[in-house]
This record gives sequence, C-alpha cells and structure tokens, in this order.
Amino acid sequence: MIDTSTLAFIAALVGIALTFLVFSLLRRRESRYFWQRPGVTWAGMSLLLLILSACSGGATTSTPQTTPTITSLALTEPAQPTATPTGASTGSTDWTTYHRDNRRTGYIASTPDAHSLTRTWRRQLDGAVYAEPLVVGKHVIVATEGDSLYALDPTTGSVKWHTNVGSPVPLSSLPCGNIDPLGITGTPVYDPATGLVFAVAEVNGPAHILVGVDATSGRVKVRRSVDTDGMDPRAHQQRGALTLAHGMVYITYGGLDGDCSDYIGRVVASRTDGQGPLLVYRVPTPREGGIWTPPGASVDAAGNLYVSVGNGAITGGQWDHSDSVLKLSPTLQLEDAFAPTSWGPENANDEDLGSQGPVLLPNNFIFAAGKSGKGYVLRANALGGIGGQVDVQDVCTSFGGAATVGSTAFIPCTDGVHQISVDASGHMHQGWQASGNIAGSPVVGGHTLYSLSNGLIYALNMANGQIVTSLNVGQANRFATPTISGSSIFIGTLTGITAVKIA
Repeated sequence: MIDTSTLAFIAALVGIALTFLVFSLLRRRESRYFWQRPGVTWAGMSLLLLILSACSGGATTSTPQTTPTITSLALTEPAQPTATPTGASTGSTDWTTYHRDNRRTGYIASTPDAHSLTRTWRRQLDGAVYAEPLVVGKHVIVATEGDSLYALDPTTGSVKWHTNVGSPVPLSSLPCGNIDPLGITGTPVYDPATGLVFAVAEVNGPAHILVGVDATSGRVKVRRSVDTDGMDPRAHQQRGALTLAHGMVYITYGGLDGDCSDYIGRVVASRTDGQGPLLVYRVPTPREGGIWTPPGASVDAAGNLYVSVGNGAITGGQWDHSDSVLKLSPTLQLEDAFAPTSWGPENANDEDLGSQGPVLLPNNFIFAAGKSGKGYVLRANALGGIGGQVDVQDVCTSFGGAATVGSTAFIPCTDGVHQISVDASGHMHQGWQASGNIAGSPVVGGHTLYSLSNGLIYALNMANGQIVTSLNVGQANRFATPTISGSSIFIGTLTGITAVKIA
C-alpha cells in the first residue's frame, strides 16, 4: 500500500505538470506581449504556489503585493481621476499635482480661515520657480528653471535633498521666449504607486527630458526623452502641469512667448516606468495651436482628458481644431471638441481660449474662457463642435488656472478674480469681482481664497471677495499659484520659495 507521504509527492508532481500545461497553452494563445502585461507573471506564480500548497496539504498566507504595478499601453486598468488615492503614502495635507487634484479644483475644505498671514521662512534656490510647489509627506518639492528638483523641510525650509537633472537652456540660444534660462517650467506630479516625482526638464541640446525622482531620496529612477515625431525642441516649450492618470504621465507642449518658429501643440504620454513607446496627440493645424496654459490637462471622473488650445495658423475655411477645448481619451484619441463661432478672427488676433485651463464642474459642465473676454459653458459629454456652447457671456480676459468649490468657480482675470456659478441648466451667474490688482490663479482653503499679484499674496473672503489680509512674499511670475498644506502656504518666486503661516 502507498503511504500518505508518497501520495502527497505524486499529487505535487501532477500539480506542477498541470501548471506548466496551463502556461504552455497561454503562450500559444497570446503573443509575446502578453507576458509584459501587468499582473500576468504574478498570477502565474500565485497559481503555481496555490496548486503546490493544495497538493501537499499545507496552508498558505496571502502577502500583500509591494511591487508597483505599471499600467501597460493597453490601459486596461480602471481610470484614476486624481493623482492622490487614499493610502499610507499620501495624506490630507499633501498637494501632489497642480491645484491638488486632476480636476484642478485647488480646494481644501479643512484649512483654517485666515485672519493674518506671517512669513515663516524663505529659501533661495538655483533658479526661478514657475511651477507650483508640491507637498508629499514631510517634503515640499520644488522645481526650478535651473533644472533642479529640491525637497525642503516644510517647517524650517532646510534642504533635505537637491537633484540637478541637466543644464538649462539660455534664452540667447532660442528663437524667442521670456524665461532665461529655461529649465523646469511645468508643475511636476507625484505618483504614490511608484513613490516618484515626475518633471520635464528642458536641457542643453536643446531637448525635453522626463525624469522620475524618488521623493524620499532624490535619486533619479526614470529618465527618457519626450521629444516626438520630428518636433523641433527649440520651438516647443513645456509649460503646462504634468498630469498623472492610468499609470501614465501626460505632458502638454506649446510654443515660446512670441509664437516664433514652427511649433505645433501636442500632448505626449509616457508610462510611469519610462518604458514602451510614447503616445502622442498633435493638434491638426499646420502651425501653432499650442497647449501651454499652466494647469495642463484636466481629467474627469471617467478618465477623459481636457485641454485648452491656443491660436492656430488657419484663420478661415476648415477649422483646424485650434482656439478650442478638446476632449481626449486615455490613449490620446480625439473624442470631442469645441470652438467659438469666431475662431477664425480670434486666431488672427491672438484672442484664443488657450490661456486658461478647462474648468470641470458638477452636472457634467465645463467653463472655458481665454483672451477674447467671453466665457462659455459647455457640456463635457457633448462639447458641441463650433458654437455648441450651452451659455456664453461677456466675462473677462483670463490667464492661468481657476479654483472651484462645488458649482462655483473662481476665475483668474486680468481685471481681478471673478466669481462664476453655473446652475443645473448650465447657465452661468456672475458674482463678485476682486480688486483689479488681484489677478493671480487662485486656490481656496476653508472659506478663504488666496491669490498672488505683484509680489503679494492676498487672502479674500470666498463669499464676497473682500480682502481679509495680505503679505509680501517676493516677486513671482504672473502664473504663480499658491500651495496649501495644513495651516501653511508655499509660494514659488523668481528667486526660490517662501513659506507663509495662516493664523
């Protein structure tokens, strides 16, 4: 008679044979790329261990997977509408992307309201800071035009690490522009799945390089070129914030200040592991059509991306999809588009929609504005093509990124921040207007709105726009926007960063 140990050994051999048979069948069914899909190898290993364990009569204990899962170009994972899922790696005081989330709301409800503002520290860095600072745990992450990333202590401003990723490009070597030197301009994004901060640096060559830097150590883990399909790096500027969704980093490109040379606006996407081909959407215009506004691409709850596009070279005849709001799929396929009926004259006069990021609102609405002075309400699920808006009104000339609280938006206008609300039918209602010198891209903490202008940060009552207090923080670029973390505010300036305490 065969004893139990012998039976167990035979059963184990049978289990191993069945497992290899399964793998063999799968290899015949799928191409070699099947084995590169996330989770397949882990699934096979788990199946093998499960069979062996069952055959030998032993028990297994499930161990959580700690290896980051990188979404493949098939993009089969569920859409992630924000860059900050809940988890141990991020917290309520973190600010991991432009205006905090992928809808670019710029809003934290739990922040105490300001009665006064006090500067707590100021740190000079190796270049101007055009990007919005990030907060990841106990690190304030700052990108500079010196092509550097810094991690600073949020309480003292002391440098925890400093990583330089290249030599910035001097303005004298470019056909036009207004940033000298040109390094990291677009706001970086933090990925809690990999623990990396991603940024695009313009480096001598010139060239645009995507880097993924470990948030705790500053070590560069990902580095790749993100110049694509014959584009001239000298003519393209990466000014929009990076967007993280679907295991991809989305990068927008426009031109240099002055609209010189031959550039064409585009969105480029790279996997967060830096591997695989780049995805590209290019505006179908022979020239211009820049996607340059600082908020970059916004993402809705379904995972679609929205971008604002500047003036194109075509001023009549067939629309070239410039002066527009475009809706793109996660794989950068054009899904829908909107343009004003006056897109041709607006292109001719540089009065396009490309200067302000799309504002995503409840009830499937989008608010859009730009250089023409008009404000538009669009349906996100049916942008409407040319002239397909739900509502249009004279509002303001707008540059930068808005903040939103529910159905109310706070628009950065050249004549002062405007309050706009959109009702359930899609019609806009214009509320208060801030003093004309308070024009910076706002954020909201609690019931207080913060906006930068002429070296000052202003705290306004969100309900009526009245100034509560203000503080000199140092000169900043016109698109600078504050970062809120707990009772602190961090502001990028032309020399570095300033920290402010809310009291």
